[in-house]
Amino acid sequence: MKHWAQNGLKALTSAWVLSLLATVAWSQSITWLGTLPGGDYSAAWGVSAGGAVVVGVAQNAAGQRRAFRWENGVMQDLDTLGGDWSEASAVSAGGAVVVGMAYNAAGQWRAFRWENGVMQDLGTLGGCCSTASGVSADGSVVVGWARNAAGQERAFRWTAFGGMQDLGTLPGGDGSVALGVSANGAVVVGGTYYYDDSEGYVVVYERAFRWTENDGMQDLGTLGGDWSYASAVSADGAVVVGWARNAAGQARAFRWTVGGGMEDLNITYASLLTDGSELWAASDISPDGRYIVGYGYNAATGRDEAFLLDTQGCASENGDVDANGCVDDADLLAVLFAFGSTGSNLGRVDVNCDQTVDDADLLQVLFNFGSGC
Repeated sequence: MKHWAQNGLKALTSAWVLSLLATVAWSQSITWLGTLPGGDYSAAWGVSAGGAVVVGVAQNAAGQRRAFRWENGVMQDLDTLGGDWSEASAVSAGGAVVVGMAYNAAGQWRAFRWENGVMQDLGTLGGCCSTASGVSADGSVVVGWARNAAGQERAFRWTAFGGMQDLGTLPGGDGSVALGVSANGAVVVGGTYYYDDSEGYVVVYERAFRWTENDGMQDLGTLGGDWSYASAVSADGAVVVGWARNAAGQARAFRWTVGGGMEDLNITYASLLTDGSELWAASDISPDGRYIVGYGYNAATGRDEAFLLDTQGCASENGDVDANGCVDDADLLAVLFAFGSTGSNLGRVDVNCDQTVDDADLLQVLFNFGSGC
């Protein structure tokens, strides 16, 4: 197959190749969301299925951090549980249910579930505090972390009928937090942290994990540094986003897939960033994997801001359809099996993102055949 593909590519005229490549059209974009009135800081932590509702934390005119819900260009303050601080971490698929953390009147951090203007305190695992970080598509499953009776921090999975389930840690971990959950509530992602005092002082390291009931916690690795943190997962549980340190120790937003592992979004989408702008952390991903939100540095305004990244559903311009790092027979077959399909959400088989799987997509795979193998 590889020999056939290479010979077939050689038979194509360079003029035809350039003509087809020139037809590639991209509609990717980044929208900066601003802040609450009078504030000068915001960070987005969650996004709804269609990208219409974004939630996170923003500073108000009094300098307080408040949970927000953003829709149609308007940022709404969600208030607190009686204290003066709150932040929203995630939102349900339809945008109606928001979860996060808010201080109560006693000054304790508590996980909340917000719906129709009302905040519900989700309690703890026996300790003082808790934080909700992720919610299932229908809003029925919430994940986060809570302190147990011994004061240890543990990732939890909450349902209205079962309450909080302690998810444990990666091997040897000192604590854990759950930050994202799949659409049906079966896959949970987050981080396990470790205390290291071998140098005479305490250093904390964290590793991103992906949890399922059958397999427990899987270590997702890093971008070359010593730290990673998984923030959210796609509806099917196959794509994870978060932040990790690279070999230079810099914080970078990442996307992880079952087939391709971890990638730096600053590299993948470098063409969308103005000089000096950086995506520091990815906080949430829409169910279909198209929209990613987080925060970084916007060089155009000179300030830290929330971002909304539209990946247009396919970022496989190099022909690596299955995202395993190698353009081979499997990628070619995937395009062939989907040949003739049309639509706005075809995924990576629509290699040139023109909403049709056709000769142009096959050409992209052929042009890059053997790359990375």
